[in-house]
Amino acid sequence: MKQGIHPQYGPVVFRDKVAGVTFLTRSTMTSERTIEWEDGKTYPLVDVEISSASHPFYTGKSRLVDTAGRVEQFNKRYGIKK
Repeated sequence: MKQGIHPQYGPVVFRDKVAGVTFLTRSTMTSERTIEWEDGKTYPLVDVEISSASHPFYTGKSRLVDTAGRVEQFNKRYGIKK
């Protein structure tokens, strides 16, 4: 590998805003915000909207989507005008 062209890879804490779950992993992401972890060390904190703790595929809980209403809304907005 070439030296000096790869981003830093280190421990980062990700926090799922929906589920309220935090987990420590390694990543190239960085953040100005930090959090003190259970081991007493401080790590960069990255907030995410969805993770395996809140994603319907992993949780088994599906969300209802009003597809008929969306189609009607799309046709109303962009459909062929008579």
